[in-house]
Amino acid sequence: MDREGGSHGGSCYYSVLGIRKDASFSDIRTAYRKLAMKWHPDRYATNPGVAGEAKRRFQQIQEAYSVLSDESKRSMYDAGLYDPFEEEDQDFCDFMQEMISMMNNGKDEGDSFEDLQRMFAEMVGGDDMNTDPTGRKRARVTATKGNAAKWNSSRC
Repeated sequence: MDREGGSHGGSCYYSVLGIRKDASFSDIRTAYRKLAMKWHPDRYATNPGVAGEAKRRFQQIQEAYSVLSDESKRSMYDAGLYDPFEEEDQDFCDFMQEMISMMNNGKDEGDSFEDLQRMFAEMVGGDDMNTDPTGRKRARVTATKGNAAKWNSSRC
């Protein structure tokens, strides 16, 4: 997947569907249906010059919809962690979804990012290797799975 989003067209999934990042599921579905009808390859079967472009665009639209219509995939995509070429690991997706949710809730509850890092470290192997004995300093926890290490918040 390129750094801008979609794996086929060089534009982010939101741009492919022509929607905003805060679009509702209904908005996503409506945009998908409209574009799928417009670019469906069967509509261009009699015009071979446009058929290839229609097929490419239709595939982009389907890919964008499959990610943005799935809450877990969309959260991963928005966080810069979704890679359509990587074998999907549902447990990892669920874990990251929970972490993203905790981080969002943590903002409201006053938890610091360091507290969430400590909780993450405890879940993956104890915090004894990530904190010093005095408890004054905490080492940053770095992701070790898939694209988590390639965190990129500059999407779309």
